[in-house]
Amino acid sequence: MIRRMRLLVTADLHYNHPRSRRLAETLIREMNSVPADVLLVIGDTASADGDALETCLGLFRFDGPKLFVAGNHELWTHGPDSYALLRDAFPRRIEAMGWHWLEDRPFTWGDFAIVGSIGWYDYSYAPPDLGIPLRFYQHKVSPGAAARLEQYAGLLSPGDDIAPAAMEICSRWNDGRFVKLGRSDPAFLDELLQRLAEQLHDVRSARHVIAAVHHVPFVQLLPPHARGQWAFARAYLGSARIGTTLLRAANLRLVLCGHSHLPAEADIGTVRAVNIGSGYRVKRYRLLNL
Repeated sequence: MIRRMRLLVTADLHYNHPRSRRLAETLIREMNSVPADVLLVIGDTASADGDALETCLGLFRFDGPKLFVAGNHELWTHGPDSYALLRDAFPRRIEAMGWHWLEDRPFTWGDFAIVGSIGWYDYSYAPPDLGIPLRFYQHKVSPGAAARLEQYAGLLSPGDDIAPAAMEICSRWNDGRFVKLGRSDPAFLDELLQRLAEQLHDVRSARHVIAAVHHVPFVQLLPPHARGQWAFARAYLGSARIGTTLLRAANLRLVLCGHSHLPAEADIGTVRAVNIGSGYRVKRYRLLNL
């Protein structure tokens, strides 16, 4: 007999952002009245060292299993080490609240298994027609912003590899200010993908696998192409390498993500992929009857 599952999912609550807290509280109250078997929260619940994160998660009134995946905003810190937050502090604190830290171990429910990862980026989604050299993406500052920030002036030399229009883009990706990994973004992604592959191997006997990844794993789930600062930000939305890792699992049925703040859905072969699309000013959740 197949055991069905009602999966209640949200992402990007951004609880300690001033434009977002009241909307997050309203959404959580609504979700608390929705009958479901399993609750899943996919990253960017709150930023900066965990206190607001615990406050936000404490608003959920849910008797069933509660699953949590971190996002990049969880790694923002006033301290020296975001990596330690992900590997040590947050797992202990989240599990102490009765939540399942999905990054470290899969969750099983009857015929279903759920794996999870923060995912990350390697700049491969960066639009090549912007004419912005790799060094700017690595420092998470656009050419126009680098020209106005003395500490990044060295990025402007040599200047012959910078498209003139790129100098009009003035943007910073704030992970560059608040995330302290002690390793490059591609190296961090490599590590995360290895752990994700291990999770998928561990659930190879499950009938149906669901993957929850904060960053965007498929180009089909990205926002439409934009200009200016939003085009620059595309580099940090995720990586197709996440999707490639996921699709190696023959029993993968559903992929859920967030991060971009825009809803999207696509069929990738036999896999359904859904971007929840919650953001600062519009909060969303999904109830999936599986």
